[in-house]
Amino acid sequence: MDIFKSWLVERCIAHRGLHNDEFPENSIGAFKNAVDNGYPIELDVHLVSDGTLVVFHDDILARATGKDGYVANLTKDVLGEYKLFGTEYTIPTFEEVLKLVNGQVPILIEIKNTGKVGDLESTLLKMLNEYDGEFAIESFNPYVLEWFKKNAPNIVRGQLSGYFKGEKLSFVKKYALKRMMLNKKVACPDFIAYESKTLPNRFVKKYKQLPLIAWTVRSQEEYLKVVKYCDNVIFENFEPKI
Repeated sequence: MDIFKSWLVERCIAHRGLHNDEFPENSIGAFKNAVDNGYPIELDVHLVSDGTLVVFHDDILARATGKDGYVANLTKDVLGEYKLFGTEYTIPTFEEVLKLVNGQVPILIEIKNTGKVGDLESTLLKMLNEYDGEFAIESFNPYVLEWFKKNAPNIVRGQLSGYFKGEKLSFVKKYALKRMMLNKKVACPDFIAYESKTLPNRFVKKYKQLPLIAWTVRSQEEYLKVVKYCDNVIFENFEPKI
């Protein structure tokens, strides 16, 4: 597969769906809006305590739902109690999102896993093996990509990275992840997704043989500034005009 000619670089990708005041991020409404407008969808998956895959970005529930707790402690039967950003939309399962999208647009799946690798990934792989549509996976965790390299090498993998300013990571982790030092021996990604506001930089230049996607672009001005340095963008709060 020539990724430079694939959907990953064909059209700008809607960050957490095509969301707005009416359709909150990572909601069924935002995903339907992206489908209706023909945009590939970027979304985030977590594994919750009963083994269900849910679509949600943060580890903590407060920002998106106004409730205390961690998303990892939820179960499928209580998801309807967690309203997203004051709307009637609730936390969707990944299964619900797949049924909605149904191959109409591609999906870029960010795997949120900073712990032991295996359970989330195997659950996701089982679901993807039964899905008839285009998709790719990405993660900040290079060991997630290593798992897919070993267990499903046909699935396109992306290494997420950035400068990690303000993140609660050790100096060593920040140093290694920022420079993508595990790319060659561990992750072996098919593409790189790097923090838009830090581009261009010397860390991505050495991987110029791989497609580069910039995240997250939030204005037309920022889009025009960064698009010359990358192959595609993940965007939100506006629609890029090429």
